[in-house]
Amino acid sequence: MKNYALNTMLILMGLSQAASAEPSPELVYNLKGTIVKIHTVTTTGGQGSGSGFVVAENLVATNCHVLGNAVGVNVAARGETYAPVGVRADWKHDVCILRFEYLPLKPATFGDSEKLIYETATFSVGFPGGAAKPLTTTGRIKALYAMDSSYVIRTSASFQMGASGSPLFDDQGRVIGMSTFKSPGANGYFYNVPAKWIRAAMSLPETDKIIKTAAPFWDAPLAERPYWMQVVLPMQAEKWQELLAIATEWKKQAPDDPEASYYLALAQQNLGKTQDAKTNFRITLAANPHHTSSILALARIARDQDNQSELKDFSKMLSALDKEALESLNLESPKLAGQSGQ
Repeated sequence: MKNYALNTMLILMGLSQAASAEPSPELVYNLKGTIVKIHTVTTTGGQGSGSGFVVAENLVATNCHVLGNAVGVNVAARGETYAPVGVRADWKHDVCILRFEYLPLKPATFGDSEKLIYETATFSVGFPGGAAKPLTTTGRIKALYAMDSSYVIRTSASFQMGASGSPLFDDQGRVIGMSTFKSPGANGYFYNVPAKWIRAAMSLPETDKIIKTAAPFWDAPLAERPYWMQVVLPMQAEKWQELLAIATEWKKQAPDDPEASYYLALAQQNLGKTQDAKTNFRITLAANPHHTSSILALARIARDQDNQSELKDFSKMLSALDKEALESLNLESPKLAGQSGQ
């Protein structure tokens, strides 16, 4: 119980970082001056659109898949249309940097995408659904997935087609990522590539043509995608044996990854291996005291086992991090079978 008390203390100490708050209108207004809507003409003669943002003088970041089938690209700024004169592309990570001449927009400020904390408030500004004006969406960091010396960021904020390439900001308005893709299904997850990859792409060699050289990692054959992508469909379909197999292999390959422990525990819990599940949920929570999904799972187990002491501790953690999760726990009936994460 001492470990849980320590986790509770750490969560409460970090509550100011995790507090959810709408960004101020002034902050959003200033940031909109860094956002552009990208218009494309496709190889079939159709129209496409996406979002982008200024990362340095005359440089605009967006997702490469926004440009993938384009034969013409431009952005509008202050009543004028601008066409890029060069592109720097990291197709694998789906990060492209367009270079313009005399683009009259200021750059956004980068934050540190390597020191993020679960449940921290975030927001994004872009053009979901091809909106005429930039729109703001808010959410929280729900997961960080280790990949290529950085972390892909999953947030609770959804986004639509047209929002690809939108900057993901921390609560101070600093860029920590870029809205990029979602998992399949009605209850899909929403992912953002990290600012570290964007900054790296700014130093790549430049070409004067958009030439696709690779598929993005998230569009690879399923077996070649990262484990954190492979687990989503079996989890949503409640195919627990399949999830167990994938999570077990993930845990072998990355024994210190708290997300590997979490999905292994989730499979074990739903297969009736409660004690093994508790062990792995606790491993996850020891590595990441802000891991809400593990806290919620342990609270459910404590409730179903009528362990009021642990239930109280876990409920306190949820109250500090995610009151909606606590409300969902309070509304459920005891002995609810499993859960599908957040």
